Amino acid sequence: MDIDKILSICDHTLLKQEAAWEDIRQILDDAMEYHTASVCIPPCYVRPAKEYMTKAASESAENPVKICTVIGFPNGNMTTATKVFETGDAIADGADEIDMVINIGRLKGGDDDYVLDEIRQVKAACGDHILKVIIETCLLTREEKILMCGIVTESGADYIKTSTGFSTGGATFDDVKLMAEHIGPHVKIKAAGGISTLEDAEEFMRLGASRLGTSRIVKLVKG
Repeated sequence: MDIDKILSICDHTLLKQEAAWEDIRQILDDAMEYHTASVCIPPCYVRPAKEYMTKAASESAENPVKICTVIGFPNGNMTTATKVFETGDAIADGADEIDMVINIGRLKGGDDDYVLDEIRQVKAACGDHILKVIIETCLLTREEKILMCGIVTESGADYIKTSTGFSTGGATFDDVKLMAEHIGPHVKIKAAGGISTLEDAEEFMRLGASRLGTSRIVKLVKG
């Protein structure tokens, strides 16, 4: 098992409502020490996190870890204009990557065009920054998951992501396998929610995930 490879694709995550700056700073320190792909943190901490890591990187002559934040989180049923504003604000504060939640109700109501247009607008607000689209697989049927693979592919987003970690379930092997079979060649997969062992992380990678959203992998390596 290549621990360094696993760490290098982890979005080291802390999105709990009660997370304070001291908790976020620990996440940042761990991410820099273990060279994770990014930290995934609430939008209100993006600016101070950017300043903190930029200073730390300049002192150590290393590239800072990328900062990821969440948009429309965790329910996804905000207006499109709200999500677009959130995205622009996060990018201005220093976010490198954006993880957005789709409007699940609109999808289930058959309004595919709304879902597609919203993702496209958020992608436009991202500019050349990475956009990951959270589809909350635990709330979707198999047919809806396949439909979202097509919508995300058509939208121009960079990743399709399984879960927020705040609903009734997280990433599953079956969902990642299904995504790998139905996304376009330019779309990558992020598995997130409930990834609790190195063995699980390795299996998600084998099935096609190129990012893992988790708070536990670094803890396991540290422990």
